[in-house]
Amino acid sequence: MSDSDIDDSSAPLIEHLAELRTRIIRSVLAFVVGMVICFTVAGPILDFLLVPIEKSMRALGNPNPVMQYTAPQEYFFTLIRISMVGGLAVSFPVIAYQLWRFVAPGLYRNEKNAFLPFLIASPVLFLMGAAFAQYVVVPLAMTFFLGFADLPSFVGALVSNGGDVAAASTDSGIDIVFNGKVNESLDITLKMIVAFGLCFQLPVLLTLMGKAGLATAAGLRGTRKYAVVGILTVAALVTPPDVTTQLILFTVVYGLYEISIFLVARVEKKRNDELRAAGVLDEDDDIFAEFDEDD
Repeated sequence: MSDSDIDDSSAPLIEHLAELRTRIIRSVLAFVVGMVICFTVAGPILDFLLVPIEKSMRALGNPNPVMQYTAPQEYFFTLIRISMVGGLAVSFPVIAYQLWRFVAPGLYRNEKNAFLPFLIASPVLFLMGAAFAQYVVVPLAMTFFLGFADLPSFVGALVSNGGDVAAASTDSGIDIVFNGKVNESLDITLKMIVAFGLCFQLPVLLTLMGKAGLATAAGLRGTRKYAVVGILTVAALVTPPDVTTQLILFTVVYGLYEISIFLVARVEKKRNDELRAAGVLDEDDDIFAEFDEDD
């Protein structure tokens, strides 16, 4: 191989690396801009994220919910965390577009048509999972945890003082009350939002694997029992240790697993129909039949 051949073969690689650098720089700039925008409204965003714990505290008898921070820098870095998560969410369309522009030239037309819908569906499903966590799961988790201390102590003190909230106290023993820290309460909420958002990506992941030939509907049906064990394990790891929240996550994720089987089966049927139309398969043939036999 001559020196000129080496130069010619290395030129495309250099161009691809330059293209990748450009796309990464634009994505990072979009993230920084999104983070700055979110930081300007980080206070209202924090109030919104703390709504579930506020409502839980009011429902358990606390008429004036209060959150605290115990270090001078704690509130500031809490807003920074919110800005980073929010900045990623705001800039995701730009990041996804840059990803698409980088990989699209190397894809065939049918591959572009297959990949683009999933690129759109992914953020939609993540938002659905995040909304489900914010409005359903987090309130249940907060009510479960706060119910152990807030309600008994507050109601007991209230009854002992004839219903006088301001003077509620006990003559003996220790009042156990909840003094919530902003960053710790927010940490629970963000973990639940991210966990459910990622779990809602299951149909996208498995359907893409089906299109790539890495997963089949028959194979997914045959591994249901392993999927159940895996989903239960994930539910135990990413949710607070209360049975209600874990069951909710298990039910939702298992439902998404069954939806994924249906979507993969549709992908297989479409592929078989296309091959039959092209004359590659006979009417009774099925390229996935061997997987059915293995299962």
